Amino acid sequence: MVKLKLSKKVTTALINSLGAGVVPRMGVEHIAVGRDKELNSLLQNLNDISEGAAAFRFVIGNYGSGKSFMLQLLRNHAIEQGFVVADADLSTERRLAGTNNEGLATYRELMSSLATKTRPDGGALVSILEGWINKIQQEVASYNEMRPNDEGFDDKVEAKIREVVQYIEDLVHGFDFGSVIVAYWRAYRLDDENLKQASLRWLRGEYATKTEAKTALGVRVIIDDESWYDYIKLWAKFIAEIGYKGLLLLLDEAVNLYQIPATVTREKNYNKLLAMFNDTMQCKAEHLGIVIGGTTKFLEDPNRGLFSDQAWKRRTQESRFVAKAGVEEWFGPVMRLNPLSESEITELLQRLSDIHATNYAYDKPLKGSQLQEFVKEIVGRLGAEALLTPGEIVRDFISVMNVIYQNPQMSFSDLIHGKDFKPTAAFNNVNLNEDDVAEFSV
Repeated sequence: MVKLKLSKKVTTALINSLGAGVVPRMGVEHIAVGRDKELNSLLQNLNDISEGAAAFRFVIGNYGSGKSFMLQLLRNHAIEQGFVVADADLSTERRLAGTNNEGLATYRELMSSLATKTRPDGGALVSILEGWINKIQQEVASYNEMRPNDEGFDDKVEAKIREVVQYIEDLVHGFDFGSVIVAYWRAYRLDDENLKQASLRWLRGEYATKTEAKTALGVRVIIDDESWYDYIKLWAKFIAEIGYKGLLLLLDEAVNLYQIPATVTREKNYNKLLAMFNDTMQCKAEHLGIVIGGTTKFLEDPNRGLFSDQAWKRRTQESRFVAKAGVEEWFGPVMRLNPLSESEITELLQRLSDIHATNYAYDKPLKGSQLQEFVKEIVGRLGAEALLTPGEIVRDFISVMNVIYQNPQMSFSDLIHGKDFKPTAAFNNVNLNEDDVAEFSV
């Protein structure tokens, strides 16, 4: 048996998530196969962001090709490197713009999902603010040989806080954002829970009216559907100033923008996305990365996709030189996920077999010949195009391993060659088009 140095928590999360058809939140690096060039390209973007630049990338592929997996893999790398990461799935309720606060709903989801190395599961807003305050208190105590209860200590801390706030006040809405940050410090200093919660509500975009915000905090603006992205840029600048490498936004399921039935609303979302694209590509934003996961139709459909807009088509269409030369270019705004090869699929299944054996503590994971047999059976029943969607293959494979583990009298070969073995992808290819299939990406 291959002994893997993985915790029970990680192996359980991997097996349960993959078996249920969702991307694991942890441990994805242990099943990353055949995506080295793509990942290295995205990691280069992280380096640029940490140096004060900005980045915008599309991760494009068909359902099950690995978009969500790549975003999760990037998320984990960014958190480990010292970034603040926020992620959200776009939906009918969460868009970039709308008539019923759909853009604000996306902002709120991003704020709730803020993650750091010490809070990788999200909900890191308070720990970001209070960790920064504690750091300043330690610096003041060290440099001035003072204790927190000494007279003038809090004044010196506030002066340091205002130094950081001054760096963002010249940005759009920066003064009000800074005022709320200072209000949070004062609430922390005075142990005023009401003022602290009011500040957090404002930062999370939860005030419905300007009057309510002015009464609670003395600020005359609120974060709304039109301005939410301006505050994302403020967060990126602020986060970098307080010691993180930058802010990374991951927005998945962009196909939901493509599926907006009303042309005016869909174009409004595409225009908002274009503003975000231009800001980052021109480095008008600092320390900010945005990665969008979407299907090929979302990008290329000439009637409803981004290519229906000439401005978008000009920015994202593949270079004629690259197309004619038949080469791959990994640093453009669009990253297309190529299908995994048969050997890469086999390697992925081998890793899963070892993880399954480790999780359930048995000493006979499947052999390479059995894995190849499984892949050939899939290809034989569905055709080679099945390898375009490793997500479904993985889900079926986890299910088969569970059955074999729970029924040791059953033969692996007999099970997969039996007439009752119907790979999931077989059902997805019957009378369904791409828009009907719920996405699962590995």
